[in-house]
Amino acid sequence: MQSALETPAREGTAAAPKLTPAVRNMALDAYRGFVMLLMMAEVLELSHVYRNFPGNWFWGILAFNQTHVEWAGCSLHDLIQPSFSFLVGAALPFSIASRMAKGGAFGNMLAHALRRSLILVALGIFLRSMHHSQTNFTFEDTLTQIGLGYPFLFLLGFKPPKWQWTALAVILVGYWLAWAIYPAPGPNFDYQAVGVPAGWTHNFTGFASHWNKNSNLGQAFDVWFLNLLPRSKPFLFNGGGYLTLSFIPTLGTMILGLAAGRWVRESAPGVPMKRYLMAGAIGLAAGAVLHFTGICPVVKRIWTPGWTLFSGGACFLLLAAFSWILDVKQYRKWAFPLTVIGMNSIAAYLIAHIGEEFVANSFRIHLGQGVFQIFGAGLEPLVRGLVVLTVYWVVLFWMYRKKLFIRI
Repeated sequence: MQSALETPAREGTAAAPKLTPAVRNMALDAYRGFVMLLMMAEVLELSHVYRNFPGNWFWGILAFNQTHVEWAGCSLHDLIQPSFSFLVGAALPFSIASRMAKGGAFGNMLAHALRRSLILVALGIFLRSMHHSQTNFTFEDTLTQIGLGYPFLFLLGFKPPKWQWTALAVILVGYWLAWAIYPAPGPNFDYQAVGVPAGWTHNFTGFASHWNKNSNLGQAFDVWFLNLLPRSKPFLFNGGGYLTLSFIPTLGTMILGLAAGRWVRESAPGVPMKRYLMAGAIGLAAGAVLHFTGICPVVKRIWTPGWTLFSGGACFLLLAAFSWILDVKQYRKWAFPLTVIGMNSIAAYLIAHIGEEFVANSFRIHLGQGVFQIFGAGLEPLVRGLVVLTVYWVVLFWMYRKKLFIRI
């Protein structure tokens, strides 16, 4: 694996890797490309379009699945970050095998993993600081969350499956227990003081209230930790409820991906469809049971253990779908546009975060302010987004043709 977010090459067996040219795993590339496309497609602003056509069920469904749910539950958009993390884990067995086949020593590989981790964290902070007057030290971004957990994932990659499953259990149970022990907000807790708007309808009651927005263990940690760092003003809360400590259960998501990657290597040249489907069903069921019993709600924003299991199950099923279409049925031509994106995921991530305004403004400057209103003002956000998204893909296709891949 050349990057923590890059797809590996497929090896022949689960034993020592063969010193032969490897073939890329198209299912992983396409799945990664699909995830990156969902992220880049935020430029379509479907929620804005829905506001222009209130009550329209078609735009309503699309808008829901392009936004994060307010608290508990899941939309398609909520599966972007767990899929990203899951695929990092899936890549690791191939990375280790490839580097060992080239004679890599453990110490050198560990140093490389630590360097990659630091770069991911720094890059995440940099992107979150773009519209601030000074460095915005925040660690809930996708890249920083992966970077914080990656060294531990790397070490687990050298351990047998029993160690990996044990680590997953310790992470999920230990994290759940820590939150359960931390005092829940009382009936007189001032939620508005921590950024929860008046009339908020998503607070849990009873035991599940340990996982309410900005009144939990993760919030207390961030008020202490983030205020140790230079800030333009004291940190009081994250408006979305996101937390630094979420990297711990996110590591659990990466461990699930690690299992998936190991299964792919063990089954090659076949596809472990039964394992994917069973793991997917178990994950979804376990997360749902924890949620509806009130033991541990499914909340992506604070990455509850229930969310780790639920979203992990969804990731297994998505990987199963891509593997069935591409590897079992051999329907591959349609996936090329996704593969172009998936093979350059770091570039796609950067383009999506820094390119929108430049591309849109360039069209307006040279073609007129009304260039995106060809189908009316109501669909202007969609047209603008489609144009920007097309430019993104063309840039990535050019990089693909030139074999320019950003590595970490």
